[in-house]
Amino acid sequence: MDQRGKISAPGALAEGAVISDDAPRVPDEPLAELAQRHELKLSGARPALSVYLRTLWQRRHFIIGYATARNVSMYTDARLGQLWQVITPLLNAGVYYLIFGLLFKQSRGVEHYEAFLVAGVFVFAFTERSIVTGSNVMRANLQLIRALYFPRASLPLAYVLVELQQMLVGMVVLFAIVLAYGEPLTWYWFLLVPAVLCQTLFNIGAALIVARLGGSMADVSELIPFFLRIARYFCGVMYMITTLPAAIPGWATKVLTLNPPAVFISLVRVALMQSYRQNSPGNAPYDAGLCAKFHEDPGAKNYLSPTLHKMVSNIPLQAHCHAIVTNNDLWLAAVGWGVGFFVLGIVFFWQAEHLYGRG
Repeated sequence: MDQRGKISAPGALAEGAVISDDAPRVPDEPLAELAQRHELKLSGARPALSVYLRTLWQRRHFIIGYATARNVSMYTDARLGQLWQVITPLLNAGVYYLIFGLLFKQSRGVEHYEAFLVAGVFVFAFTERSIVTGSNVMRANLQLIRALYFPRASLPLAYVLVELQQMLVGMVVLFAIVLAYGEPLTWYWFLLVPAVLCQTLFNIGAALIVARLGGSMADVSELIPFFLRIARYFCGVMYMITTLPAAIPGWATKVLTLNPPAVFISLVRVALMQSYRQNSPGNAPYDAGLCAKFHEDPGAKNYLSPTLHKMVSNIPLQAHCHAIVTNNDLWLAAVGWGVGFFVLGIVFFWQAEHLYGRG
């Protein structure tokens, strides 16, 4: 190398010879036609929806493996390890029981309130964590997105599967609590499968929607917990919606009953708790007097008769009230929320596939 950084060798050039840089070789034809002739494709282009879904299905083993590995690694630094998957919602349920069950007496209208409360906490936590993690997933994995090409929807899907695995572990504890409070094991328990399936579809769709929004606006992930906190208090996690004051309009009570988390919580309670099914409004012939007696003091105990002097709860009287929604309404709403949000989430997320990782 000479002082100018160019290659030199023994010998000399012929007199008058000049070394010049080669002129850049630019194709004569337009670059678009050249790319088309050689079947070149834009690396960051958004594929067709059918191709995208097919590619996503081909990555299913990666999605499941990634979710399982992340689930195992989440609590590796904690002494109790995977037990925190169960301890955390149980601690939340304990706090809610002290505040709402004892302090505000929301347990008066519910038989086996402890099982009722734990079921609500576990089911709502599945949706809550899926949406919260989904809102952060694109920014948290920005280096992975920029380094490798894969369907970006794999990440929100994997994170929802992590939460599903944690919920299934928690269900084992929920089963034990429900049985401990005297609820029988019946064929209704099989209804958990379609109920959890519908909730998982809803969670995937919601996670995909907030993943796209959170990937472009960091403020979304800050607002999501606030809205979820509001949803927790309006979907009947800690209380039975049918025991709300009569001054609340009927349409408002119906809206509260049919919002997505409330629907999935109700279906799980219907599947696991026989007392919940039997005491639900509309389960017995309508009787205005008995219904009014229940609403006067939900859960109060009265003498069965002056001669027997036996105290009985008036909770079953709720079954003589008008049904706000039927079980058929709940299942239709569950399928609608689940399938509708799943399709909407896939399409909404796919439309911005070529934008993730940029900026």
